[in-house]
Amino acid sequence: MSQQATPPDTPQKEHLLLLVHRIPYPPNKGDKIRSYHLLRHLSQQYTVHLASFIDDQNDLQYIDTVQQWCDSSYFERLNPLMAKLGSVTALLNNRPMSLDYYRSAAMQKWVDDMLRQHAIDKIVVFSSAMAQFVETYSKARRIIDFVDIDSDKWQQYAGKKIWPMSWLYQREARTLLAYERKIAATCDAALFVSEPEAALFRQLAPESAGKIGFFNNGVDTDYFSPAAKYANPYSSAARVIVFTGAMDYWPNIDAVQWFADEIFSVVHKRHPDTQFFIVGSRPSEQVMQLAKLPGITVTGLVPDVRPFLAHAHVAVAPLRIARGIQNKVLEAMAMAKTVVVSPQALEGIEAQDGKELLLAQDGAEFARILFTVLGQKDERIGIAARKKVESRYNWDSNLQSVNTLL
Repeated sequence: MSQQATPPDTPQKEHLLLLVHRIPYPPNKGDKIRSYHLLRHLSQQYTVHLASFIDDQNDLQYIDTVQQWCDSSYFERLNPLMAKLGSVTALLNNRPMSLDYYRSAAMQKWVDDMLRQHAIDKIVVFSSAMAQFVETYSKARRIIDFVDIDSDKWQQYAGKKIWPMSWLYQREARTLLAYERKIAATCDAALFVSEPEAALFRQLAPESAGKIGFFNNGVDTDYFSPAAKYANPYSSAARVIVFTGAMDYWPNIDAVQWFADEIFSVVHKRHPDTQFFIVGSRPSEQVMQLAKLPGITVTGLVPDVRPFLAHAHVAVAPLRIARGIQNKVLEAMAMAKTVVVSPQALEGIEAQDGKELLLAQDGAEFARILFTVLGQKDERIGIAARKKVESRYNWDSNLQSVNTLL
């Protein structure tokens, strides 16, 4: 737990409370990119008071960095195992387990104190689980950034599991959707990561359709630049297919398992010099087992994903379960890579198949496309991909809608 305060407030800035479920740093980590840029943007306009959980010991090192954008801040350590055990209480009262996972009397007290001390009347909530801390503050202007429709993810998970997990995930989908609808109805605006995501939620919550909008993610194109020099992490003779992402996240686990079993096995048989690199932190046991297969490497956490993208022949995003926008796709596009995606990974991304990336409808088409891409060196798709990201996925312009709503 950590608190911090700075000298007296700048008079011209209004106070704003920002609630985020995970510390919004580092800016190149997939699930934190959006919250990081949101915090940076809001700090330019407002005196920000930030509350966040920390569920990873490694994230403690980022507290000082994040505090520089805040007037005051509160960080609470969250033990994932204990939080899971605590969330079981939700089964007794028809609440989503996601809410009880993040329930905290200490954080509630800090939020209440800040709102009272600074007479804060503007609140931004990042993710549905954090809305529970400001449910009673109806007089403040409240904006929630759902990012994705989390309830729909649980519904997708349920379809991939057997009983009793299928029942548990269906229950979470039902109860969480009810809560998402409640929060959308009581907040002044509800935002998502893309127009398709917002459109789906308008169907699920028609009573709040007029308040539902979106702002696209962006990419730091200076950071993800193909013009920079990166040391090659691969052997010089290898033709590398790369996947990037947090490897304890089940949709990513499912994606690489399917790709390894159904697609890469076919590609590697025809091209034995081809390698598949799975690059991302906290690989699960299922992912680690894939490293035993011919041609597959699991890196675990790397200090920088850019060298792995820069020197790969092609990037893939074979997701079968997805919501919102896949940052891994945008980052690979920014690095001027040819990216082969599934329909689920393409959802919400404004890119043209055959021009700015390549779309594979199933495993067989994935393999056929990779045979072609691996057999030739054509940089036109990568160049067009980079241009698309530069023109459409700019953080500064995309975040202007939040200013308007506030």
